Amino acid sequence: MPAPHVAILMASYQGAAHIGTQLESIAAQIHSNWSLVVSDDGSTDDTPDLVQDFAKQHPHQVTMVQGPRQGATQNFLSLVEAAPDDAMIAFCDQDDKWLPEKLERAATYLAPHKEPAHYAARTIITDGQLQPLTESRHFLRPLCFRNALVQAIMAGNTSVFNSSAVGLLKQAAGSARQADVISHDWWAYQVTSGAGAALWHDPRPSLLYRQHDRSEVGRNDTLPALAARMRKLMAGDFGAWMAANHNALHPMRHLLTEASRQVFDQVDRMLSSSGPQALLAMRRAGLYRQTRPATAMLSATVVAGRLRRPA
Repeated sequence: MPAPHVAILMASYQGAAHIGTQLESIAAQIHSNWSLVVSDDGSTDDTPDLVQDFAKQHPHQVTMVQGPRQGATQNFLSLVEAAPDDAMIAFCDQDDKWLPEKLERAATYLAPHKEPAHYAARTIITDGQLQPLTESRHFLRPLCFRNALVQAIMAGNTSVFNSSAVGLLKQAAGSARQADVISHDWWAYQVTSGAGAALWHDPRPSLLYRQHDRSEVGRNDTLPALAARMRKLMAGDFGAWMAANHNALHPMRHLLTEASRQVFDQVDRMLSSSGPQALLAMRRAGLYRQTRPATAMLSATVVAGRLRRPA
């Protein structure tokens, strides 16, 4: 049986400093049946030239298109809307470095599944020069819709989807763009888990994740990161993000399983209230984050009304 085709979707912007390394790592994949679509958001550096040079080295495998120029999330969502119907897709950041077996491991997991399936993996977090610092967390609690609604753990730069999952994402992408969701990977985890997809978070790292000095994500298990997360929860940022995700999912409610619809309705009640009533809705929904302290922080935020949508 031939190796399945994987369409790699990369959103680029001003990436000339590192995109060459990422492109080389794509070319070095053990799984060689891939194509690459780069959606560029108007780079004024050498990014377009580097992509075009790479395309010449790999005829018929690389396409470059103009992005919507509305930020990375909108760029990725536009790529999803235009993705092929009959292929796996892999999200790709412009400044990582994929390990050679990345696509092979993902395709090996996804290929047997006829139903929607979503693969993600750990990463090796590095400094700006790709010197390893640590590995990203290995998550122990189950991957499911009740977790996805309140936590983004299926990292976009590692995510790969089979064609059935791609069909779900394509149906839902328009609503996500309209709702202006904050994160394409968080949204994708919600869509796939809500629809009952098979989910796997590979404990083996699949790429080198370049941690820039200004990065706000990545090493999210340090004390400063935990403190920053609590500040965002209490400031209401998280509530705004949840509301956008909820608005994106609402028109796609028919894609959810019956169990997921029941959870979704409880979350609707939670976002419409505060205090004990909101906490009761959260508990009935069964929402949880991957650690008890993080779930406790979420509960405190719910009781305080920080997730409540404006009337």
